[in-house]
Amino acid sequence: MAILSYSLTLALFLLAPALVIYLCRRYSILAKIGPIMLLYALGIAIGNIPGLPNAMTTLQELLPNIMVPLAIPMMLYGCRFRREELGLQAKVCISGFLSVALAVAGGYLLFGRELGEGAQIGGIISGMYTGGTINAAALQTIFQTESSTFTLINSYDIVISFLYFVFLFSIGIRLFRRLYGEPAQHRVLDTEDYSHIGDAEVDNVEGKGYKGLLTRQGLKELGKTFGLTLIIVAISGATALLMPEGWFMVVFILMITTLGVVASFFGPVRKLERSYDIGMYLIYIFSLAIATMADFSKVDIAAGLNQIGFMLFSVFVSLTLHAIVCRLLRVDADSMVISSVAFINSPPFVPMAAGVMRNRSALVTGLGAGIVGYSLGNHFGVLMESLLQLL
Repeated sequence: MAILSYSLTLALFLLAPALVIYLCRRYSILAKIGPIMLLYALGIAIGNIPGLPNAMTTLQELLPNIMVPLAIPMMLYGCRFRREELGLQAKVCISGFLSVALAVAGGYLLFGRELGEGAQIGGIISGMYTGGTINAAALQTIFQTESSTFTLINSYDIVISFLYFVFLFSIGIRLFRRLYGEPAQHRVLDTEDYSHIGDAEVDNVEGKGYKGLLTRQGLKELGKTFGLTLIIVAISGATALLMPEGWFMVVFILMITTLGVVASFFGPVRKLERSYDIGMYLIYIFSLAIATMADFSKVDIAAGLNQIGFMLFSVFVSLTLHAIVCRLLRVDADSMVISSVAFINSPPFVPMAAGVMRNRSALVTGLGAGIVGYSLGNHFGVLMESLLQLL
């Protein structure tokens, strides 16, 4: 019975994205919403069904950890890289850390002082919103924060991250592009345009898509893509295991990104025309799995209004400040958005944002910002906690 439960749940995660892609191609109104937002909505609906099997919990934890490391190099194989990337990276990182620092400080003055562990919470979310959950967990250990407080931070973060994505993916990206002007150096296919053009034109812009993937030639390319990616993941994992405790994720993400970039310079790799689309399908699975974790029944909003206010303020004010500073530094809209996603939600969410923007060239900017966030998030969190104690 347990095997059947796991099989059916796994089939749901693996096949639901294919159904959503088909529906998006079939109905223009769904294409405007996009596969990721639809999968998020589906995942949240599933996650809030009472009495879900144990298989769901196991796969919720397992699938994201498998899909993202495989997807990142696949989506990098077809990227082309610009000389000014390092300068752009420096700008978005300076803007990102400065924006989070100011937003967390403001949120602490408005909401954090009312919390018993307000400065520690500020330090934790500073690391979380420049690095990721791994940084938040490390900072919780450093500050010896109550485990119940840390559990609430993670629960509220799920809800706030969902609101953040709803804003970005529904109107935010188009709003920032309109304010900044379309990024001429990036090849962008807007979701709105996608619903009005034929499959052949979509395939021409975004690779060969999923057409013919199950043919002999398509399966051969699928095998090559997975084979190369598994080698990259294995080398990256082995290298990361040699690093000191606490550095595994930083080194692992850095290695798979670097090796993915290196591989993209080889002609045979560039000929893997479906690699981006295959990687994007893995991100669709990741999106569905992550969304099923949003169990709203476990979130006690009434009991934590100040903490929710603190985190909401930190996320959306940091996004606003990041947009303003990036505009002053002449950073394009897509680089600003994807670096914000890297800081607020960590590198695993970067390919998802690149897919929504239909801008594969933004991947490197986002992943680079995320790696810097992972590396400095703990130090930044400790610094912020000390500064908040002085306010």
